Formats: sequence, C-alpha cells, structure tokens
Amino acid sequence: MKFELTDEQKLFEKTVQNFAEKELKPLASKIDKEEYFSWDLYKKMGKMGLMSMTIPKKYGGAGIDRICYMIALEEISRVCGSTGITVEAHNSLGVGHIYEKGTEAQRKKYLPRLVSGNAIAAWALTEPNAGSDAASLQTTAILDKDSWVLNGTKQFITSGDKAEVVTVMAKTDKTLGAKGISAFIVEKDTPGFKVGQLEDKLGLRGSSTAELVFENCRIPKENLLGEKGMGFIGAMTILDRGRTAIGAMSVGIAQGALDASLEYAKQRKQFGKPIGKNQAIQWMIADMATQIDAARLLVYRAAFLEDKGLPFSKEASMAKLFASEIAMKATRDAMQIHGGNGYMRDLPLERFYRDVKLCQIGEGTSEVQRMIIAKQLGL
Repeated sequence: MKFELTDEQKLFEKTVQNFAEKELKPLASKIDKEEYFSWDLYKKMGKMGLMSMTIPKKYGGAGIDRICYMIALEEISRVCGSTGITVEAHNSLGVGHIYEKGTEAQRKKYLPRLVSGNAIAAWALTEPNAGSDAASLQTTAILDKDSWVLNGTKQFITSGDKAEVVTVMAKTDKTLGAKGISAFIVEKDTPGFKVGQLEDKLGLRGSSTAELVFENCRIPKENLLGEKGMGFIGAMTILDRGRTAIGAMSVGIAQGALDASLEYAKQRKQFGKPIGKNQAIQWMIADMATQIDAARLLVYRAAFLEDKGLPFSKEASMAKLFASEIAMKATRDAMQIHGGNGYMRDLPLERFYRDVKLCQIGEGTSEVQRMIIAKQLGL
C-alpha cells in the first residue's frame, strides 16, 4: 500500500494549484458576491483538461486517473467552492453519464464540445417531490413514433441555466417503479424545454441552481441514454462517483479554512503573543489537520478502488459522509479562531462556512450515506 503520489500526480497537483492561486483566487469573492460566471475561466480550464478529466483522449478528454480528479477538485474548491461544484457536476454527472452509458455515436456527438470548456453539461434527477427518494420522480417520457415526449419539472439542477446538454431521468413505465426510469439527452434549444426559477442560495452562489421545465418536449428516439428502464440504476452508479468527488470538494474547502487559520494564528496577537501559542487554538488546529488528512485518505481510497474497477459504493459514501461532516466542523472552528474577523465578508471564512453546507446535502444527504453504508454492511 502506497501513501505517496506519483511524480505525475504531484506535477498535476502543482499545475492545478498554481492555476487556482493565480487565476481563480483573485475572482473568488466576486464570484460569490456578484454570482459572477466567467466563460473565459471555464475555457481556460477546458484547455487544461479540467472540464474533461476522466474522459479518454480519443474523445478530446484529459484521460487522467481518479486520484488526479480528486486532487483537482480539492485545489479548486480550496479557493472557490462555487467553481468546485460547477466543475464537479459537469465532470462527474453531466459528462460522466454520457460517457459511461452513451453509445459510441452519442459520445462522438456530445463529448468533444462538452470537454472543451465552451459548453457545460447538467444532470437532472431531483424533482420538487423526489429528493432522497429519487425513484418516486414524476417526469415522464412517452415514445411517439420516432420521438420521446418529455413532461415534468426538475429542481435544484446545477448549471441548469448554463448547460448546452442536460441528462434527464424520466419514467417510461409508471408501473415498474425504479425499473421504469430511463435516461435521456436533451439539448438546450429543444422546443418544450425551458429554464424556470433560479434559486437564491445560502452558499455556492457563483454556481447557478435552476428549475428545468419540460412541456411536451420532443427529442429524437436515439437520445435515449443507455437501455430503457436502466436510467435509475445508471444514475445510482453515477452518484457513487459524484459522492467521492463531493468528498474531495469538502476536503478542499476544509483545507482552505485550515490554511487561513494557520496564517491567522501566527499573525494575530492577543495578550502580548500570537494566539497560535495558546493551547486551545493549537488543539483546534491539530484536530482540523488530522481530520482533513483522514478525509483525504478516504476520498483517495474510493477513487483508487474505482480506478481499479473494484466495488466502491460503500467507500464513496464513507468518503462523502466523513469529509462533508468534518469540513463543516473545520469551517466552524476556523471562524471561531478568527473571532469577529471571521464573521466579516472581508475574509473568505464566512464564504467557506456557507459553501460547505451543501456538501452535507447534495448528491445524497449525510443521512442517506449512513443508510447506504449500513446496507452495504449487511443491515
């Protein structure tokens, strides 16, 4: 068992870290405060391969391993959670589902433009009355000659208003429950498809979250993604991959909070000495560092298993659960270390604190992760 990154992985980490510090960090506050979205930024990431990380090079992707993908998400999220979740949802869900379940014709048609950074992919599973119980979704898809006709509403869709291509889960047979759900590729300008309400969120404000509405939305028969009736099963596989990625995002935000706390503890003086000389502060920072390292190892383990083609569903849920929980604690403790300054918007701590909460909710709540883990343990 090796606990050291390869030279190639270290070089990749340094490359993404430099990009995050020089290109992304100066924009992070603006992205949050103004809900600012820069296509130029995503085009730059596209050229670096960050919008196509695990997609093979034959489709224009970067073709990197899952560990490198986790590294990239951590480094991006360490300075800007909004960009982290946008990159994660595009790679893990939107692009990932098309690559994993698409036909060769679908891959060749959609992947080249989605991996470039010039277009974003979205993934639509959640509905107003189907969150954790995703199998109860009500959006329908009915075959009419050579077309599928979609009707329904999706909620909380990351980048839903920006996406050129959306993967949509819909019921093709209401009598079969989860086995009656299929997946479909819907393009932005398709008649009957429109963007509804944009959500006004607590955190991750630079990443748009949209309602998507389908009213007699007619798409070609060949836009069925994967086999009919296998959409829910496919979605659960994609969510496993996404959960590991949310774990990496959590680690990144937590690391950003730790970095800020270390710097502040060395510089801030009270009672004639740096606050970092106080045992109470030292213990808080020591606990943060230990828990972040443990979370990172859980994330890397799940990514390693996936790279090897081994089962990783339990490990993905463990990584997401633990990483998101300790990241919430790390950002809270970091704010405590900063005192009143941490509560102000001049520093990134309050942004980290708001951003990280979604990691305990999105792609399966902490409670759902515990259910998955218990089931995998035979309970």
